[in-house]
Amino acid sequence: MITVDQVRALTRTLPRTSEHLIRDQVKFRVGAIVYVAFSQDETVMGFAFPKEERAALIESEPEKFHLPRESDLRFNWVHAWTEALDEPEMRELVVDAWRMVVPKKVAAARLGL
Repeated sequence: MITVDQVRALTRTLPRTSEHLIRDQVKFRVGAIVYVAFSQDETVMGFAFPKEERAALIESEPEKFHLPRESDLRFNWVHAWTEALDEPEMRELVVDAWRMVVPKKVAAARLGL
């Protein structure tokens, strides 16, 4: 199981990230773009994810991943149950989500690419 504090520790190392509390939900963003967010009860972590790969991810592990509510389907977004994620998987999901919203040169500098 992962926690908001674990994600917070990771996002502090990712350039241009800021944390916000919006309607009692913790959200991490770059500029105005949210790339990771938690439900109010912190049982669900939403994260940026390519729309074209979303169905395959959910189908591969439906006990872990699920679609956001219908009004959010237009976004590049997926939800995961926090109790089903381990830290290495969370790190990969969060870093990949962050990479989707920062300039390529910023990601390359941070990740040594």
